[in-house]
Amino acid sequence: MSRVILGMGCDRGTTLATLEAAIDEALSTIELERGAIKVLATIDKKRDEQGLLQLAEKYHWQMQFFTAEQLAQVDVPNPSAVVLKYMGTPAVAEAAAMLAAKAGVSELLIEKHKYRGSDGKNATVSVVRLSNE
Repeated sequence: MSRVILGMGCDRGTTLATLEAAIDEALSTIELERGAIKVLATIDKKRDEQGLLQLAEKYHWQMQFFTAEQLAQVDVPNPSAVVLKYMGTPAVAEAAAMLAAKAGVSELLIEKHKYRGSDGKNATVSVVRLSNE
């Protein structure tokens, strides 16, 4: 099975159910399942984000956190002025996934999949193939 890094960004207070739905919807586009995920990567400002912590614990995913400064150094295909305004970097999901995988844009299987849950919260998902797996 192909192993991947999941980059994720979300609104504060996003529920576990919304995060799972965002991941499942994104992974279905490349015919992968949650079992393929090895690492969940995001911005360090989300270290206390309960939904993300619950997600990593539930699926036994290693978590990697990156600073806004680290994420801002990554050239991404879908930068966001809104994310830059609130997080200090033009991208979280794409940049975190690429940094965690030590990969470039060519390794992105999913660039920036946006999902809005029934809780009204937004989540973004990016997926990078692990080349050394």
